[in-house]
Amino acid sequence: MMIDLEDDELCFPQLLNSSCRKTIRSQSESMVIYLILSLISLITVALNLLVIISISHFKQLHTPTNLLLLSLAVSDFFVGLLMFFQIILIDGCWFLGDLMCVLYFLLDYIITCASIGTMVLISVDRYVAICDPLHYPTKVTQTKAKVCVCLCWIGSVIFQCLLLRDNLKHPGRYSSCSGECVVVVDYASGIADVILSFIGPVTVIVVLYLRVFVVAVSQARAMRSHIAAITLQGSVNVNEKKSELKALRTVSVVIVVFLICLCPYFCVTLTGQDAVLSASSVAFVMCLFYFNSCLNPIIYALFYPWFRKSIKLIVTLQILKPGSSEASVL
Repeated sequence: MMIDLEDDELCFPQLLNSSCRKTIRSQSESMVIYLILSLISLITVALNLLVIISISHFKQLHTPTNLLLLSLAVSDFFVGLLMFFQIILIDGCWFLGDLMCVLYFLLDYIITCASIGTMVLISVDRYVAICDPLHYPTKVTQTKAKVCVCLCWIGSVIFQCLLLRDNLKHPGRYSSCSGECVVVVDYASGIADVILSFIGPVTVIVVLYLRVFVVAVSQARAMRSHIAAITLQGSVNVNEKKSELKALRTVSVVIVVFLICLCPYFCVTLTGQDAVLSASSVAFVMCLFYFNSCLNPIIYALFYPWFRKSIKLIVTLQILKPGSSEASVL
């Protein structure tokens, strides 16, 4: 009876001497975790797919800012798909082989790096729009936005491939037992990753948004103090400025939520604190990080009327009609 119990605790019972042990949980606890993560994953994939279809299909939404949001939605979409692999790892066992393990981590790191890079681009976009509005149409164009997004993703792929090069050459090299899925990065590469993927981008985002916040507050005060004396032409300018400030508010919420969800993840994984924290604490940090990808499209739905209109047209299959890409959603 004891032998059967030990076999049940192993990832690969046939490999008694080399198999990893499962994380033992009650059946009810495991079911709750599976259901919650599966639900979050499905919602994340579905909502971000709606964002991707909306911005890609409707020509009115082909703006530089929305192209950056499209890049963010693509990364969030892949995060939702990756959560299915995280569900596989709930019991502490990896059954898909060493190569798939490395590719899983590689894709995870690429997506995270690209998300952070996209957040930096969004911060720069809002900085130019608020602090230098007269030159915004010439400084920030659709072509430039596309080039920046492509460079962001290509740079993320190259950087993370270099970071995990030893793991890609020798999959499973650092596994201590069969069924374990780990990757190891050397000290110098780890420092470079912390600086380039976390400290540097977060610093840029915070500095830019502090500057943008100061300018936006001064502009809002100026608008309120002169609103009664403006001409008709001035009214158009004020409305445009209100639109910019509203867009700033929305992307500000997205970035603040992103930083709140991201910082605990990096603090735990990049400082090695996951070795001393409880399994439940590490699981919470991971779920917080993944849940951010589900929150972004919800934020769009709350603040962007165009997203709500787009969802209605997509769900009712109106986008299948000829010329639907020309539909007015703004």
